[in-house]
Amino acid sequence: MNMKVSIAGVELKNPIMTASGTFGSGQEYSEFVDLNRLGAVVTKGVANVPWEGNPTPRVAEVYGGMLNAIGLQNPGIDVFLQRDIPFLTHCDAKVVVNVCGRTLEDYLEVVERLSDQPVDLLEINISCPNVKEGGIAFGQNAASVEAITREVKAHAAQPVIMKLSPNVTDITEMARAAEAGGADALSLINTLTGMKIDVERRKFALANKTGGMSGPAIHPIAVRMVYQTAQAVKLPIIGMGGVMTAVDALELMLAGATAVAVGTANFANPRAVTDIIDGMQDYLEQHGIADICELIGAVRE
Repeated sequence: MNMKVSIAGVELKNPIMTASGTFGSGQEYSEFVDLNRLGAVVTKGVANVPWEGNPTPRVAEVYGGMLNAIGLQNPGIDVFLQRDIPFLTHCDAKVVVNVCGRTLEDYLEVVERLSDQPVDLLEINISCPNVKEGGIAFGQNAASVEAITREVKAHAAQPVIMKLSPNVTDITEMARAAEAGGADALSLINTLTGMKIDVERRKFALANKTGGMSGPAIHPIAVRMVYQTAQAVKLPIIGMGGVMTAVDALELMLAGATAVAVGTANFANPRAVTDIIDGMQDYLEQHGIADICELIGAVRE
């Protein structure tokens, strides 16, 4: 029974990886999870300089999931190279580094610093606010998506995954723009913008007012967007959004995803990723499927 999949020429032992921002760089979960069983570990966002993130409170539980407004807090590329890369190189899982920035130059600096590192893939978070364009996210304008993809590709030593925001009118427009810019793969969906108000305090639950909605409530939206994107472009897709079980992961693969990232589930169950891998293996055995790649995009009509 084959569980291996390939993303832009990089072979993963199975399709399951972590979603950026929900797993650190693996250290926090390593006492609960055998990281060697994962297809890949996706790091928290890495910027060219340390980011403090947003003021607290910045996490709120909501019906069907959670809101977060962490603000991509991270210690920056220097600490990442010194602390996290040595840890990750001892894991028998592929390494995907999520890159964030406030300007194009920020992204390129990180990408260039990673060029000689033992990193397998780069995931470019284009949901970051573009400070030069009045704060609109890079990923909310097709021309910006194509431009940043093209520039990152020109400077990257590793294959480039563009992480698409669902907070757009047409996800396929952004996917086509990333493909036109030379992306090697896509990941979607990032969080949906949401808000919660505490009716007793009559205040916003998050200091930032809005936050990114994740969790099982957004899963049907993720399935729809992955399906639409798979019909629109020829790039491999990493599907994510509310994956709690093996059934959720299989659903995304049937919609067109080659691999699946697990995020919010990790907070409820630190062993969610390995439980999902086990569940997918059981499914293949029960249905007599020899190769998991047979499921990719199998539902088309």
